[in-house]
Amino acid sequence: MFHQIKKVVIAYFMCAVGAFTALPTLAQTSSPMEPASDQGVYPPWQHGTNNDQIKRGLLFTEPDADNLADFHGDPIHPLLALYVGGNYFFAMAPLVQAFEARYPKYKGHIYWETIPPGLLAKQMETGGTVTVGNMTWSVKPDVFLAGLNAVQKQIDAGLLKGPAVPYVTNTLTIMVPKGNPAHIEGLTDLGKPDIRLAMPNPEFEGIARQIKTSLERAGGQQLVDNVYGTKVADGTTILTHIHHRQTPLWIMQGKVQAGVTWQSEAAFQEQIGHPISHVEIPTADNTTAIYAGAIVKGTPHAEAAQRWLDFIRSKEGLSIFERFGFKSYKASND
Repeated sequence: MFHQIKKVVIAYFMCAVGAFTALPTLAQTSSPMEPASDQGVYPPWQHGTNNDQIKRGLLFTEPDADNLADFHGDPIHPLLALYVGGNYFFAMAPLVQAFEARYPKYKGHIYWETIPPGLLAKQMETGGTVTVGNMTWSVKPDVFLAGLNAVQKQIDAGLLKGPAVPYVTNTLTIMVPKGNPAHIEGLTDLGKPDIRLAMPNPEFEGIARQIKTSLERAGGQQLVDNVYGTKVADGTTILTHIHHRQTPLWIMQGKVQAGVTWQSEAAFQEQIGHPISHVEIPTADNTTAIYAGAIVKGTPHAEAAQRWLDFIRSKEGLSIFERFGFKSYKASND
């Protein structure tokens, strides 16, 4: 009886989620892929390794229904709080561990978030307050890390201390299911009416700007308007809120057939064994992003903040980024 009730509750929850994210349009469309049923497709994907807390208390995570995949650590009186654009959520655990090995005083006292930069900026405007589900908490950042333009924007707004500090670069790729059943060969294929896409939302995901540039290079403004206009209107492009988790999740669930992401995100999915692959974008059409950081004005943890910026540009920090295909920033990348 309990199992029957549980199934009903889960089914009801999934229907509610589908309604919220406008996924029913896709769910009603036949898919060449079998929807994944393995709990392993649901974030968080690191099985607790992205949390450096020593005492964790009650462990309660139900991946398809109840989790906080992009919030890490103890929000109560951290010694270092990082607002990190979510594009390298998978690299944060090894970065934090290496940083703590160098500076043991911070062990278990680092808090970090990995949501889109636009949303992090909105959270800063609220004084660091965020609500997820039924929980609300406040953590003001010590360091803001995102694309160079996004960081510079916050410096210009007076929230961060300049200059912006660049550290790595990244490029785009087309994420697809393993085996690429839709036979996508390049960006122009994304404009086809029968290809279902997950694409980052231009409202708060900086990657969307680079994607539009690459789409225009490959197929002109018509391809941009098709992918981000016509296909959004007819439901064959679904806009994500946290592209670095939703795109691979929806691909593994069989709800979409492709999505443009940073190449590092596809590399991570492949490394952990998810049924994900990618289609490379030629250099002539691709776009390079520069990641940068800056210290928040008035932070009480200025020393820790500067140490973090120094560490991620160190040989040890850069070697961690390189595992996922990032390249160290050089001034010639401007």
